Amino acid sequence: MPQKWVCVGAYAPTHTHFCALLLITDNVYYENKGTTQVSWYQEHARFSLEYIRNTGIQKTDHIIDVGGGASTLVDDLVESGFEHITVLDISAKALQLARERLGERAANVNWIEADITQANLPYQAYDVWHDRAVFHFLTQAALRARYVEKVQHGVRPGGHVIIATFANDGPDHCSGLEVMRYDPEGLHDEFGDSFELVDSTRETHHTPFGTEQRFIYCYCRKH
Repeated sequence: MPQKWVCVGAYAPTHTHFCALLLITDNVYYENKGTTQVSWYQEHARFSLEYIRNTGIQKTDHIIDVGGGASTLVDDLVESGFEHITVLDISAKALQLARERLGERAANVNWIEADITQANLPYQAYDVWHDRAVFHFLTQAALRARYVEKVQHGVRPGGHVIIATFANDGPDHCSGLEVMRYDPEGLHDEFGDSFELVDSTRETHHTPFGTEQRFIYCYCRKH
């Protein structure tokens, strides 16, 4: 299977100042710290992987990891035998690091460099939409609405949406940027009645430098 590498929307004229800041921040952090010394690093994305496996999807179904960047989730998904994985991130540097880490296996992944609020995604292409720690950076209601439109467009009816954000008692800033914090009901409200809240859980994430960050995970199903 040929390697796929596309750039969509990341540098469009309408790209917001906020997203430009996020792009610069991500690239600087990865350049200076590598992949294992950023606050969001996990050796294995255990909660995410469990939720994806528990959806009951087939190995041939389609998964998109939004903001996946240099996350190791893609490694575990490939290792688990999933055949159609897309990783989308605003940071070219993060995607490059993930591809280098995967080596030859990177050719089996679809890589998209894009701002998710502007990306041109295929219609109803994905059985699972996963996002750990992108949505909480969207502090503007208009950006959150655009994000939800992308989910509505990209996920097939009956598909699965797994979103992880900082919890109400989690950090109010990350990488110097203000973030939103949620409880499961508040996060579900952002997505509306087109999505059924199936399950939620909390995670206390231990950063590489010894601090704690409290997350919530919401698992929804699209009607």
